[in-house]
Amino acid sequence: MAQHKQEEQFIVNSIIGEGAEFTGEFKLSGLIRIDGNFKGLIITDGKVLIGKSGVVDTDIRARIVVAGGEVRGNIYATERVTLLSTCHLTGDIVTPRLIIEEGVVFQGNCTINPQV
Repeated sequence: MAQHKQEEQFIVNSIIGEGAEFTGEFKLSGLIRIDGNFKGLIITDGKVLIGKSGVVDTDIRARIVVAGGEVRGNIYATERVTLLSTCHLTGDIVTPRLIIEEGVVFQGNCTINPQV
């Protein structure tokens, strides 16, 4: 259990704040939090957190993705995807574990694959 807690603790490397816009390819190690607008590609071995005010038009490749905003694009997570109740996702998900809260709007396909 202690190992699982260590895995969840990521250093916040980057924040795209509310009102900010970013377009391009974003590669990092650790955690990125998006509360603004992002268009492009996100690649991390860590966690992507999309806040309630976040709007992303992107493909995401990460270990863990937690989405509470608007996502247009595909999510590939090697550990887990969590869609919070405020999330609107249009795109596909490939992950070994998926958590969806009541209220999520999801249009796309989902593949639960332990081999991701």
